[in-house]
Amino acid sequence: MLVLALVLGLLVAGGAGLAVWSAAGDEVVDQTRPGPVLLVPGYGGSVASLAPLAAALRTSGRDVTVVALPDRALGDLGAQASALGQVVDAALDRTGARSVDLVGYSAGGVVARLWVVEDGGADRVRRLVTLGSPHHGTDLASLGSVVNGACPLACQQLSASSPVLARLEAEGLPQGPGYLSLWTTGDDVVVPPDSAVVDGAPSPSLQSICPTVRVRHGGLPGNALLQRLVAEALGTAPAVPSWGPADCARLTS
Repeated sequence: MLVLALVLGLLVAGGAGLAVWSAAGDEVVDQTRPGPVLLVPGYGGSVASLAPLAAALRTSGRDVTVVALPDRALGDLGAQASALGQVVDAALDRTGARSVDLVGYSAGGVVARLWVVEDGGADRVRRLVTLGSPHHGTDLASLGSVVNGACPLACQQLSASSPVLARLEAEGLPQGPGYLSLWTTGDDVVVPPDSAVVDGAPSPSLQSICPTVRVRHGGLPGNALLQRLVAEALGTAPAVPSWGPADCARLTS
């Protein structure tokens, strides 16, 4: 019963300067021209979970869509990535923009990364930001996989031994988009929390910026610090700021 409860729970670095994510001359997308923002929900597909972040970004003037993933985001992550690609194309057609900004929460960050890496999305994405995403798997999914019927395909693909995640790690990040992974050391769903760290991309924890911040996995989209960081990361600068403790007061005022 404890394992099942954990699986159900799944439903639900520092320093000032600039983080330059693409090699000079390799940018596919103009980093100074933001397009629409697409927010990709996590395991279980709850669009409501991203409502606080969507509202914050709309207040700053951004065009924001929360993506509805097929099968409540419980099925194959690759199929979810393909569905995301269709939403990207629709957003570009609707707005006339040349690129989108993607923000993936929890498993949604893995879905967004899959689309960028394996489905040719790199030339249509300006920046990809992931929030508490299990890029190297989560122990909760690994535990759930041993309980018959308790771990749907998406859950299995988020285990630490997942061939999907191993493939993503081996493939690396394509040049062009800007990449950023934000996470909390207090994550109670992505275990261990530093599974969110992505090789080759800035991956600061919230606590590396504001050491006293306390937030768990489910609270990330509504956290004021995270909202400020995402808004700045999706700004018009040619590169996105990297943050340290000296920025905490400004970001939380």
